[in-house]
Amino acid sequence: MEFVISTVAETIQIAIAPVFLLAGIAGLLNVLTGRLARVIDRARSLEQLHPRTTGPEHDRHVWELRRIDRRITVINLSISLVTASAIAICAVVALLFIAELSHLRIGTVVASAFIGSMVMLILGLVFFLIEVRMSLKASHIREELLERDRTRLDR
Repeated sequence: MEFVISTVAETIQIAIAPVFLLAGIAGLLNVLTGRLARVIDRARSLEQLHPRTTGPEHDRHVWELRRIDRRITVINLSISLVTASAIAICAVVALLFIAELSHLRIGTVVASAFIGSMVMLILGLVFFLIEVRMSLKASHIREELLERDRTRLDR
């Protein structure tokens, strides 16, 4: 009986790193869902303005709505990949215990699940970076709104 308790204690020690990784992923998911909520709020406000505008202003709203639609797609993909990564890490922890308690030699399966988790996390972070870049491109203030004094800038 004591052998099983020490085995469980050793497995818990091994599982601590993936559990900390899960905590980090939870924080990342919080950031991603917060960004998604802000993007959706902006889309809703533009959708309300859309029927009341015409001309160049209407065209800018349509352009921004298209950009927002792409951002929503990219951030949803990021959320899906990061969530799948978290699920794979949970599977790694479960497999560690199953392997240890049932004396299965599934080290390759555990390693493969962890590698898969890292690949999904990397891809999720890449899509997050893409979404941030899309946001920055769309956030530049149009030159005509800045009303710069050209004579002062030329000095």
